[in-house]
Amino acid sequence: MTKPFVNLADVEFTDVEENGFYSSRRAQFSAAIGAQKLGYNLTELPPGSAQCPFHSHRAEEEMFLILDGEGELRFGSQTYRIKTHDVIACPTGGPDTAHQIINTGSVTLRYLSLSVLAEVEVCEYPDSSKIGVFAGGATTPRLRKLVRSESEVDYYDRESISPTSRDA
Repeated sequence: MTKPFVNLADVEFTDVEENGFYSSRRAQFSAAIGAQKLGYNLTELPPGSAQCPFHSHRAEEEMFLILDGEGELRFGSQTYRIKTHDVIACPTGGPDTAHQIINTGSVTLRYLSLSVLAEVEVCEYPDSSKIGVFAGGATTPRLRKLVRSESEVDYYDRESISPTSRDA
C-alpha cells in the first residue's frame, strides 16, 4: 500500500528547468502518495525567476502556499507582493484570472502547489497570445498543442463539403 504522505524535505526534484527567466525546480509527488484527483508539487524559484509564463486555466483550479521567500504575483491586470505563509487562489477563467509567480526577492522562493487534475485542459497566455490544449490520461495518448491565438480557421477549413462514399 502507498504511504499517503511525504515530508517536503524528502521529495525529489524531477522537473528542473533552466531557461533564462523561466528557471525552477519542481518536485511532483501526487501519485507517489496516492492522489488521484489533485496534483501536488513543491516549487523552488531562484531570485529573478518565474516557473512558467503568465497564463490562465479553463479546467484546473490552482492554489499556492508560499513556504519561504517573497515575490510578486501577477493576477489578471494586478500585481501583488507575496511573502511567506500567503495562500493564493487561482480559479479557472480567462485573462482576468491569468497568473504568474515571480521571485523578486534575494533568496529562493519556495511554494506548495495544489491543483485539480483534468484530463483535458486549455490554457491561455495573454502576454504571448497563445493557446495551449493539453489532454491525456493513464490510458489515452498525450496531446500537447500550442497555437497562436490569432491563427483562427473556419470550422470547415480543410474539410470536403462534397459527400463521400461513407455518407452514401
